[in-house]
Amino acid sequence: MYTTSLRLKFRASANPAKEGSLLFQLIHHRSVRKIKSAYRIYLDEWDAEHGQILLPPVSSPRHAQLALIRQQVEREMGQLRRIVEKLELSASPWSLDDVVSQFTPGGNTSASVFGFMRRQIQYKRQLGKIRSSETYAATLRSLMRFREGEDLPFRELDAVLMERYESYLLRQGLTRNTTSFYMRVLRANYRQAVEMGLTPDLDPFRHVYCGIDKTVKRSLSLADIKRIKELDLSNSLARAYARYMFLFSFFTRGMSFVDMAYLTKQDLKGGYLSYRRKKTGQLLTMEWTRQMQAIVEKYPPNPTRYLLPIITREDGTERRQYQNQMMKINRHLKHIAGLLKLPVALSLYYSRHSWATIARGKDIPLAVISEGLGHHSEVTTQIYLDSIKSWEVDKANREIMKGL
Repeated sequence: MYTTSLRLKFRASANPAKEGSLLFQLIHHRSVRKIKSAYRIYLDEWDAEHGQILLPPVSSPRHAQLALIRQQVEREMGQLRRIVEKLELSASPWSLDDVVSQFTPGGNTSASVFGFMRRQIQYKRQLGKIRSSETYAATLRSLMRFREGEDLPFRELDAVLMERYESYLLRQGLTRNTTSFYMRVLRANYRQAVEMGLTPDLDPFRHVYCGIDKTVKRSLSLADIKRIKELDLSNSLARAYARYMFLFSFFTRGMSFVDMAYLTKQDLKGGYLSYRRKKTGQLLTMEWTRQMQAIVEKYPPNPTRYLLPIITREDGTERRQYQNQMMKINRHLKHIAGLLKLPVALSLYYSRHSWATIARGKDIPLAVISEGLGHHSEVTTQIYLDSIKSWEVDKANREIMKGL
C-alpha cells in the first residue's frame, strides 16, 4: 500500500486580475512538499472541488492554451507518480527530497521546441483544425531538417538561431513570403510557450522577416472568365470538369475549394446557399443563381450528402479525395490557360482574386467585397457585419453575372 499522496493545487495571485500558480503537493509520512509548476491560470479557471483545470468552450480563445496546460500537468503528475511508486517499491529509505531530485518538469519535451510543436499539431487535429495542423507539421519538418533532427529547448531559440534558419531557407531557393510563413508559424508557437511560462520572451524573431510581400495579382478580366466559360472542351471531360469547378468558385464569390468540397445538399435551401468557411468558421449566405444551378445539373446527383461531385465516397477518405481533385483540377486549368494563351498559370485561387478585382472595377464598395469574400478580422469584420447585409452582396454578385 502506497503511503504518499499527490495532488494538484492552485495558489491564487494577490491581484485577482493576474494569473495564479499551479503546484504539485506531495505528502509522505507527515512531510509536505509543494513543487511549483511552470504553468499559470486565472482563479475562475480552477475547479477547487475536483482539483483540476476548468476548460472553457472550444470557441473561447483560452481553450487551446488551457487544454495544453492540462495535458502537460497530467503528464508531469504521471511522472511524479512513477517516481513515487518506484521509491516505495524499493527497500531503501527515501524522502520527498529524493522525489524532487528525480523530477524533471515536463520530462524531456515540455520546454523543447519539437516536443511542444508535436503536441500542438496533435491538439489542432483533435479540434478538427486539419489545415492548421498541416501547416504546423510542415514548419516542424522544415525546422527539423535545418537542425538535422536535433531538438532544442525554447531558451536556445534566440535571434541568432532564427537568422541562421532564415538564411538556410533562402539558400534552399524559398521566397521571402515562404520563409515568412515558417517564421510566423514558429512565432505563434513561441508566443504560446511564453504564455505558458516555458520560456522568457527573448524576442527571437526581431531580425527575421515575418511580413507578407506584395505579389503579382492573380486575377483575370471578365472577358477572360467568359472565354474560359465558352471554351469548347467536349473532347476532354476532365478539363471540362476543371473548368466548371473553377466557374462555380467564381460564381460563388470566390469560394475556396475546400468549402466547395464540403458543401452539403442541406446547405441549399429556399434559393439560398449557406455554409461555414473551413478557414474561419464564419457563416456565409448567398443567393443561389442560375449559373450555379446549371453547373450542378451537368452531373448526376452525388450519392453522398455532399452537393458537388468532388467527394463521392463517405469512407474516411474524404479529405484525400478533395486534395486529389484539387491537384487534378489545377493541372487541367493550367492546360486550359495554355489553350487560351492566358498570361497566368491558372489555378482555382484565381477565381477568388478575379471576383474581387472585377467587383472593385464595377465600383462596388470595398466593404461589400470584403463581406462577399468572407474576410474576417477582429476590427474590420465587425464594421462589415454592422453595415453590410447579405442582399447587398447578392446584388453585387448579380452585377458581375450580367457579364456572363
